[in-house]
Formats: sequence, C-alpha cells, structure tokens
Amino acid sequence: MAESERRAGTSEEVAPPVQQCFMVPKKEINVVSDMAKWKRSQAYADYMGFILTLNEGVRGKKLTCDYKISEPIEKLVALLNTLDRWIDETPPVDQPSRFGNKAFRTWYAKLDQEAEKLVSAVIPKHLADAAPEVAVYLKESVGNSTRIDYGTGHEAAFAAFLCCLCKIGVLRVDDQMAIVFKVFNRYLEVMRKLQKTYRMEPAGSQGVWGLDDFQFLPFIWGSSQLIDHPSLEPRHFVDEKVVNENHKDFMFLECILFITEMKTGPFAEHSNQLWNISAVPSWSKVNQGLIRMYKAECLEKFPVIQHFKFGSLLPIQPVTS
Repeated sequence: MAESERRAGTSEEVAPPVQQCFMVPKKEINVVSDMAKWKRSQAYADYMGFILTLNEGVRGKKLTCDYKISEPIEKLVALLNTLDRWIDETPPVDQPSRFGNKAFRTWYAKLDQEAEKLVSAVIPKHLADAAPEVAVYLKESVGNSTRIDYGTGHEAAFAAFLCCLCKIGVLRVDDQMAIVFKVFNRYLEVMRKLQKTYRMEPAGSQGVWGLDDFQFLPFIWGSSQLIDHPSLEPRHFVDEKVVNENHKDFMFLECILFITEMKTGPFAEHSNQLWNISAVPSWSKVNQGLIRMYKAECLEKFPVIQHFKFGSLLPIQPVTS
C-alpha cells in the first residue's frame, strides 16, 4: 500500500505503520490544569485537523449529491443499523416519565459487550489489534449509562472513532464526503432515536444559552454545506417552510427540524444562540464563528474534555511539529 494512500485526515498525518503498539485509551485530564496538556497534545491537533478537513470536504455539497461509497463506509453504516435495531429490541420500561428511561442501560450493556466485535467487522484482519483501542471511542459516543445523558463530549467521541479509523488507514481521503453524509448522518439519526426513546438528558446543557442540547458538529459541517448557496441565507433557517423543503439536503436544517420537533414555544426563546446566528450575513461567517465557538464551548471546557480518552492513535503527548 503506497504511503500516499494511507494518509488520513490532513496531508501531514500519515497512518502509523501496522506494527504499531495499540493500547486501550484512558483518561488523562483529571484536573482543570491538565487542560493545557490537552491543547498542546497530538490528539487535539489531529482531532481538530480531522474536523476541519471534513468541513472543507463537504463545502457547498448537498447530502443528496453523488459521492463514492467504499466498503468500510458500508460496514460502518451496517454497524449503526445494528445499534438502531437494538433500540427496537429494547423498548422503554414503565417508570416515572421525567427521568431518563432505565432501558437505556440494558441497550448500552449490549453495546459494551459487543463493541469490539462490531469494530472488528469494520477493520481488516491485519489491523485486528486496533479493535480494542478503537472500540473505546464507539462505546463513549452514545451517552452515559449511569446518568442516561448525552452531549457534545459523546459526539466528539464518535468523531474521534472516525478519526482513528482514518489514522489506521481504514477510511481514506476520498471517503470524506461519505464520512459526513453517510456515516455521521446515520449516527445522528440513531442518536436522535436514542434521545427520544429513552428520554436522555442533555449532558452539561447550557439550556437556552447553548447552541443545541445534544449536538454541535452537524451545525459546523451543515453550515459549510450551505456556503455560497444561491438562495438560502442564514436568515432563512428560522423559516419553517424553508426547513421543511430543504432539510433532506442540508444537515444544518435537519438539526433545526429536530429542535422544533422536540421543543415548544418561540424559536428565539428556546434556541437563543441559533436565533442570533440567523442574523449573521453569510454562511462562511456562520461556519467560522461556529468553529471558534466549538473550540471555546466544547473542546476547551473541562467538564466536556475530562471524559476524553487517549491512546496510541490519539495521544496526550505534545505535538511533534
């Protein structure tokens, strides 16, 4: 396999040689002062590079456009379909409705047990040793089974899971659009189903002052999709008719649709940050602003990053330039 074929994420990142020592990722951010280690780490640089590479990859493209679908992409979709099927097989239990439903713990226990097997089905035999490391990010990506909550830290774990698959060469540069449109979009559908079915709490939600109770990345990538759109401007996403007519093409509008399904009352009241964003003049400004906000509100917040796990693929060691 040529070196260039193994490049993952950005051009500087080259997938590690196959004889790498994989390890089960562990927690490294234990106190607020550890946040400096995270911001200097190879993991942070690679994670952010991955997010920004995908941001460029989907720029100006619709969800419904044509793109290459490789075998690993199909296998990842099959994995997510399995998680979806397990939700159907694990109905909510009878309990007081204001709490997260305990059936989520049953569903999660199944994932906990099967995660390595699911990941092994996606990666080639010669990379079998990577499965325990990569599977940790999959398990972390669906919410917390004790608190029955879900938030941007869990979403980041799924992006880290995909980033690791790029670093070991399972996903390639030409998979970029499919990573976002096929895999991440399917992940969002499964997470929305989990949130609805088990009434999951938003983890660390800032309520009306946060961007969204559960997700962040689809707003970044979704705003990139809309850059230079001939007619849709940021002010249009608060228009119900525009959302209904275009949500199948644009992730950002799909997110808005889900919010309006889940929340009642005026949009400006339940989603104040998004309402403010609708006043920004262009999608490229929205996109840049959301990237800054993601770093500040998610990646630089101790309550979110304290749960992040570090291994051989996303190491805590400082960046080697």
